[in-house]
Amino acid sequence: MATIDPSFPTVALGTWAWGDTGESGDGIFGSRFTESDIAEIVDRGQSSGLTFWDTAAIYGMGRSETVLAHALSGYERGDYQISTKFTPRIAGDGENPVADMLNESLTRLGTDYVDLYWIHSPADVARWTPQLIPLLQAGTVKRVGVSNHDLDEIELADSILRQAGFRVDAVQNHYSLLYRNSERAGILDHCAENGIAFFSYMVLEQGALTGVYRPDHPLPEGSTRAAVYNRMLPRLKALTDLLTSIGNGRDSSAADVATAWAIAKGTVPIIGVTRPEYIGDAVNATGLALSRAEIDEIETLADSIGVDTRGAWENKISSV
Repeated sequence: MATIDPSFPTVALGTWAWGDTGESGDGIFGSRFTESDIAEIVDRGQSSGLTFWDTAAIYGMGRSETVLAHALSGYERGDYQISTKFTPRIAGDGENPVADMLNESLTRLGTDYVDLYWIHSPADVARWTPQLIPLLQAGTVKRVGVSNHDLDEIELADSILRQAGFRVDAVQNHYSLLYRNSERAGILDHCAENGIAFFSYMVLEQGALTGVYRPDHPLPEGSTRAAVYNRMLPRLKALTDLLTSIGNGRDSSAADVATAWAIAKGTVPIIGVTRPEYIGDAVNATGLALSRAEIDEIETLADSIGVDTRGAWENKISSV
């Protein structure tokens, strides 16, 4: 198997929820936090050695990038890594919409380069992938990745980039105990064999696998995630109970165990952080080793639940 870029983290920190307004408590996550809350989260992450921050232009239509930049403003640029994304469905009509969106992101982020730039969804691989090449040549993008792509799309993007001397460095797909399609489609194996980092998002299914939320303590009403997951909580209880049981005696939570499982599968979990204590959980998960028997037990139970957590934004094909 090929070697994955050693500068990639064991765990990345996600800022999707930071795109919520932080004022009314509604939106995707029903989050209530201020820029000072986010500054505390960033400081905790930086001091804990978790310094890879994942954002996107579409998260709050730039709000996530803006508040991340403000929170990181006291740190040297070399002390952290940022990944952000080009999202085809909000692309402009200029000569190079990928460059245009990147430049807007760079302005919001207060930097002249990003460490990893993603094509957020496939849409038209042959159209968008070539537009990454001049950005790589200019150094405004250090590495590139593809998100929500299936195996054929990953290989096509890689072949386009290789013609110019570059490559797909990373893949970012939804992957959790409840949604293992990238594993079953051979994407995880392909990444391992070709030295491509696989970043797994929604590892905790927006909090539904943390054990914090239960049928008698559902996710915040009025949020999109509540509408999706609250009806699943009765079916998830046995799984979160098992995750909690495995964590007991190791000073670990259900969330720690679910994250450790994703690490054991060879992925880089992107942990959405809306509270400072989540940083400690992420650090704890990196040191939590699960046995083969525990992994098998967790996966067998998760498979038996039979829920479908595919996101509405995801490619509507069987392999992703």
